[in-house]
Amino acid sequence: MRPVFEWNIGTRILPLGKRTLIMGILNVTPDSFSDGGQFLDHDKAVAHGLRLLDEGADIVDVGGESTRPGAKGSGSKKGDPSKTVSEKQELERVLPVIQALKQKHPQAVLSVDSYNANVARAAVEAGAEIVNDVSAFRWDPKMAKTVAELKCGAVLMHMRGRPDEWRTQAPASDIVVLVKRELREWADAATMAGVKRERMVLDPGFGFGKNFEENFPLLRRFEEFHQLRYPLLAGVSRKSFIGRMLARNGHDAGVKDRLYGTVATEAVVILKGAHIVRTHDARACSEVARIADVVA
Repeated sequence: MRPVFEWNIGTRILPLGKRTLIMGILNVTPDSFSDGGQFLDHDKAVAHGLRLLDEGADIVDVGGESTRPGAKGSGSKKGDPSKTVSEKQELERVLPVIQALKQKHPQAVLSVDSYNANVARAAVEAGAEIVNDVSAFRWDPKMAKTVAELKCGAVLMHMRGRPDEWRTQAPASDIVVLVKRELREWADAATMAGVKRERMVLDPGFGFGKNFEENFPLLRRFEEFHQLRYPLLAGVSRKSFIGRMLARNGHDAGVKDRLYGTVATEAVVILKGAHIVRTHDARACSEVARIADVVA
């Protein structure tokens, strides 16, 4: 039985726990690992956002910078010349899409996927109600204060190191214990900066700085994250650990061949108590959730 929460996202309250909410992914980027370049065109991006809503997404998460290793930007340290996605570029990608989606679907719940405080502020002012920060407010020192001032919803995701450090990172002795401890510390820091507890959702960050083997303890022991006493989001859609598990003839399954593995993994996290599932495949995930919610 997963705990029930009310998520205060500023302009409204979303009930969490009675059924799984679906967060549809809309990457307005040329280099995201799954759909990079598909929705860089404004009209295609807006059409896809509306399609996600039609297919069952409760939230559409709009992102303008990829954080996969080797992508332009990829969470590089401030001042690092490899960060080639400027704030201006990110704003130019996400703001028109958020504004258009809000105009065409005024009741849509929109999220901005960004670790940049200025982008977060502009996106919320344009109509987004949630800031989804893969760095849990750690990469931009202004983010926590900005989110507190905006009084919007927030997702704090766990990431081990930065993407350019993942390949050389030593494995954790107990990945679940590590993720729980750090998420608790980062949520406490956000609270100290003025972000209200009822505005935060935590995400253990499948794949983000975790090696192949470490993702499975996160799945198997996902219910342990309820000890943090926050709502939980899980993003497993099309991740590389699924591709590796489905490998054939020595080759990982390609991104487009991970649907069945994805929905199986999404069913697991729902049964383990996820409140929100972030996915590329809104229709498939929403149908899985309708079944899994009966026993979650």
